[in-house]
Amino acid sequence: MADTLPQEGLSRGTLRSETVIVLALSLGASAVSSLISFVGALTKPGGLKDQAAMLNSSYAPGRPWLDLAWQLFGIATALVPVVLVAHLLTREGPGLRAIGFDRTRPWSDLGRGALVAAVIGSAGLAFYLIARAAGFNLTVVPESLPGVWWKYPVLILSAVQNSVLEEVLVVGYLLRRLGQLGWTPMAALVASSVLRGSYHLYQGIGGFIGNMVMGAVFVLLYRRWGRVGPLVAAHALLDIVAFVGYGLLAGEVSWLPTP
Repeated sequence: MADTLPQEGLSRGTLRSETVIVLALSLGASAVSSLISFVGALTKPGGLKDQAAMLNSSYAPGRPWLDLAWQLFGIATALVPVVLVAHLLTREGPGLRAIGFDRTRPWSDLGRGALVAAVIGSAGLAFYLIARAAGFNLTVVPESLPGVWWKYPVLILSAVQNSVLEEVLVVGYLLRRLGQLGWTPMAALVASSVLRGSYHLYQGIGGFIGNMVMGAVFVLLYRRWGRVGPLVAAHALLDIVAFVGYGLLAGEVSWLPTP
């Protein structure tokens, strides 16, 4: 008889396949794409810091309304894996509430998230500048959108999308499934943090290491608080500051690298 988990009535094989499929449709595929991109950067003439990793670029230069439509389409479709995870978790009863992604503690989640973002953001920026100067990282360009009215709203939506997708899948969902599959807490922490680093490898070795460390910290905080809500808030704030800050400061301050 199959080894089943009583709370779901599903075999371990089914949950294992489910987890692989969810990752293959989302951040697992991003990790493979990032690896290919990194290999391309390594084999390209010139150093890593002389190359650029572009985020939030225009889809239709010179056609702002079409560009906006593509931007919103990209943000919406990137969240489909989160909807899939929510559907899968409803088999266990509470859905996304099982991983602490709900509206029961909005101010607590935001307060904790702001504190985490302040600490990680300052350390992360310093690490990026050092890694780039040492030649281990590409020049990260958080945004290169045209100066149209929807630029900053789209950047904020993109930041929120990134945070929801990553924290729900790589922390809440993945840790829950790995625990149900019998992984030790340390093994699950390593898997989650290495996955997070892997899909940031397109930025360079610094991007991989920095995000892997951030992933380990987020796993430990999730286990302490039992909620991904604060992590979503922290990640969203980090990305909003990075995206909007770059848009406002690029070319205006000497310490911020640009291509």
